[in-house]
Amino acid sequence: MAGKFELDKASNGQFIFRLKAANGQVILGSEQYTTKEACKNGIESVQNNAAKDERYQRKEAKDGRHYFNLLAGNHQVIGTSQMYKDTGGMENGIDSVKTNAPGAAVDDLTD
Repeated sequence: MAGKFELDKASNGQFIFRLKAANGQVILGSEQYTTKEACKNGIESVQNNAAKDERYQRKEAKDGRHYFNLLAGNHQVIGTSQMYKDTGGMENGIDSVKTNAPGAAVDDLTD
């Protein structure tokens, strides 16, 4: 099974997406979008930018855990990872996004 995007509605009615790896684990989550079309554009941006290593912003939280943001060409954050204990886990997460995002199908859970 390949990775997939899930397009969903948040409790406040705005739209979000999650990228899941083949094992079902969420590897990237979006910000909230006011329209479904804007959310779909966010997914397309992830698909277009996922393979470009320079688009990953590697970060360390105040508690020492690691995470990453995926940036669009305009340097806006289009997705954020979960928290990882170490940089090795974070790099594996980035590799998983690079592998899963480009050809991932979109499962629209709002229909």
